[in-house]
Amino acid sequence: MLELFRAIGLGLVILLPLANPLTTVALFLGLAGEMNFDERNRQSLQASIYVFIIMAVAWYAGQAVMDTFGISIPGLRIAGGLIVAFIGFRMLFPHKPAGQSVEAEHKQGEINERKAVNIAFVPLAMPSTAGPGTIAMIISSASTVRSGIDFSPWVVKVAPVATFFTVSVILWLCLRSSGAIMRLVGKGGIEAISRLMGFLLVCMGVQFIINGVLEVVTTYSAH
Repeated sequence: MLELFRAIGLGLVILLPLANPLTTVALFLGLAGEMNFDERNRQSLQASIYVFIIMAVAWYAGQAVMDTFGISIPGLRIAGGLIVAFIGFRMLFPHKPAGQSVEAEHKQGEINERKAVNIAFVPLAMPSTAGPGTIAMIISSASTVRSGIDFSPWVVKVAPVATFFTVSVILWLCLRSSGAIMRLVGKGGIEAISRLMGFLLVCMGVQFIINGVLEVVTTYSAH
């Protein structure tokens, strides 16, 4: 069990800076202002379920997609590293708030027109929480695990699902408590946390690129 908790902890350390539930909270508050309490809770639950599904599909079907399009592991690592580093730079030096993304503005337009609008999948689940960087990280991690990692086989099977479930629960709790979180840390606090996570993402992205380049060099040197 200790090994399982260690694997889940490692997964959370990797995924939470990318998922960054606090920025999703800020986006949720910006878009859900006209919703009643029950509707907010329903959207929070739906967004969490969608995030779990997206992450699980990326883990189990990502390799098949890579094989179909002929994408190599080093190529994925370098591309994923560039995406993660780019997201990190945007979080470190934001040009505009999370609530002003293209997807958010589209949903805000629908809300202003008083349409029945669902914000759970777009933009809360994707791209705010389970965006391109998160998906690239999951696919790359899945390929790394399959190529050999220092965990028992049963842990490798159970830990990913448990990690995705934990991320989804954390997101659900954050969205349910969105008002209290904003009152506690304020917009300045969320921006500070977002920039800290952005720095971590830049470091992770650069390391991804280094690993991919080293793998390419090693492969060609062996040939």
